[in-house]
Amino acid sequence: MNKQNNKPYTEKQKNNQAFFAEVIQSSLNNFLAQSWKWNFFPSFGSLVQVESADENILGIVAQIQTGSMDPMRYPFPYQKTEDELIQEQPQIFEFLKTTFNVQIVGYIESNKDKKQQMSQKIFYMLPPKPCKIHAFVKQADIKLIEIFFSKSDFLHLLFSYSNNAANLDELLLSIFRQLFKLKLLTSQSLTCFCQTFSLLSGNDYRRLKLFLKRVECFKKI
Repeated sequence: MNKQNNKPYTEKQKNNQAFFAEVIQSSLNNFLAQSWKWNFFPSFGSLVQVESADENILGIVAQIQTGSMDPMRYPFPYQKTEDELIQEQPQIFEFLKTTFNVQIVGYIESNKDKKQQMSQKIFYMLPPKPCKIHAFVKQADIKLIEIFFSKSDFLHLLFSYSNNAANLDELLLSIFRQLFKLKLLTSQSLTCFCQTFSLLSGNDYRRLKLFLKRVECFKKI
């Protein structure tokens, strides 16, 4: 129900509820988005999407940062809990913002066949054009996550960003952790990922062995 008028949500309103952030900086490789609420943002390594008329751009959250909107104001340590601050000084939260960087790992192109039926195909490559500024961002749903990560092709783009990524292995571990929690990472798919990882890392056996050792702990999740 729509709380403002007690009427059922329209389909458009339901779809808009899924969005939680907005693109404020964009390039072919990545984009920066700002959450509409400073304390609501995606997880590190999660898959998000930006929709447009031509294609839906897919990306993985590679960095998250929270700070002040006003360069002349910055958070001050009050030595109080968040609940106490909300009660006593709620205005300080109005100056906070959360932004997150997204590495683009593919896009979905929508096409109509001869029967005018919509078909969608995932391309594990950079889109033909960047996201539009002020475009809305939403989390990928479980079905899209399952389809997207059924292949290891996304690793090619992530490795191409390795010089710019703070820590590529940490990002990959976060992705795998979420896939384990969603029960979407099988032994077969993990083997495929590791083979691609090995090739892209120049057959760095030591790095792969250390990586797999850390992946083992997710099996307990």
